[in-house]
Amino acid sequence: METALPDQRRRFEAMQPDALAEYQLQRLNRLLQTILPHNKFYAEKLADVELPLRSLDDLEQFPATYKEELLPSRDKVFAANLTYPREKYVRYHQTSGTRGRPMVVLDTEEDWQWWLHCWQFVLDAAEITADDTIMMAFSFGPFIGFWSAHDAATQRGCLVLPGGGLSSLARLEMIRHAQATALFCTPSYALHLAEVALQHGMDPRQSPVRRLVLAGEPGGSVPAIRDKIEAIWGAKVLDHSGASEVGPWGYGDLEGTGLYVLESEFIAELLSVETGTSAVEGELAELVITSLGRSGFPVIRYRTGDLVRPYWNGAGPNRFVMLKGGVLGRSDDMMIIRGVNIFPSSVEQILRSFPEIVEYRLTTFRASEMDQLEVEIEDRLQQPQRVAEELRLRLGLRIDVRCVPLNTLPRFEGKGKRFIDKRQDEAPTAVRR
Repeated sequence: METALPDQRRRFEAMQPDALAEYQLQRLNRLLQTILPHNKFYAEKLADVELPLRSLDDLEQFPATYKEELLPSRDKVFAANLTYPREKYVRYHQTSGTRGRPMVVLDTEEDWQWWLHCWQFVLDAAEITADDTIMMAFSFGPFIGFWSAHDAATQRGCLVLPGGGLSSLARLEMIRHAQATALFCTPSYALHLAEVALQHGMDPRQSPVRRLVLAGEPGGSVPAIRDKIEAIWGAKVLDHSGASEVGPWGYGDLEGTGLYVLESEFIAELLSVETGTSAVEGELAELVITSLGRSGFPVIRYRTGDLVRPYWNGAGPNRFVMLKGGVLGRSDDMMIIRGVNIFPSSVEQILRSFPEIVEYRLTTFRASEMDQLEVEIEDRLQQPQRVAEELRLRLGLRIDVRCVPLNTLPRFEGKGKRFIDKRQDEAPTAVRR
């Protein structure tokens, strides 16, 4: 597909709700006409659905799609929802595997161009131009990571530095030598790279980096984490969210308000966690997504498991639904500790407000049929009690916090794995001491 020009992208963002819904309906019917009956997965799943759809409200009659359904059987290699024969596909990636075994995701050339089109909205929001030089600080392995960002940036005319395989120090040297003005990485790695710089007598604020585009985990829209990254780099942060099986569905703004859902390319349903029906503004909801431009690997009513709070802005230049605070957590990560619902991101935001905390790890486990949480921190002050007191004041919970020696907790280039969920591993017999 052709990449829309900046003015065209702004017109999509400014669409009135009725016009946007009609555009989405046309795209959805066109997608269904393309993939059916060739896509066996959805031909069976949607066999009882009457087509074409007359309204987006008809989408509610579709069954939801879950990741577990897409995973191939043991004698298969590729995901179950592929539309075309293997020969039509040109891109091979895998999901990260942070929540189970990795799943192979394939894209056709047309689908890959759609990925790049979606990324142009992200680059616009980050104010990235052809004059920018970008450090892509990810592994360049099969995890989709910033592969689409890399190709979208070169399509825009940027000079792109492939940092895969380099040490953190080598990446810092390349940033300095090539005068990179933008850094694309995870929030975890942005903090780690700054830590390495300071250990080697470099001040990240003196680097040429003026923008950080962050993805892969919550952080870019979490105020304490965002503020810390912006302060240590002396640069502005833009949050982005996507998934290998869905596409690059969300992008933030340079003020850190949250994430916009790219509604010209995705239909977003926000389902109330409490009722399972459409959420009202500000209500905690699960994000359910239908991708509109990916016929080779379609997902329809995909249950992402991401928990968000939606807000609809009918007056601003961008009328796409805004998810304030970004992705707040995942439905399967929510802990109920002494009757209080909390997410790892809530704890992480508090921990990041302490500049002396270098790294941390959260471990949840079950004892006496109840969720418990343990917090480990690398703290330059070696004063865990002040952290425990802040958690008690802001969450209303007493949480065990203990210090571990500096440089003993894992560091991450890709998605940070600071939340260890052992609730299914341990017998609920006695409280851990």
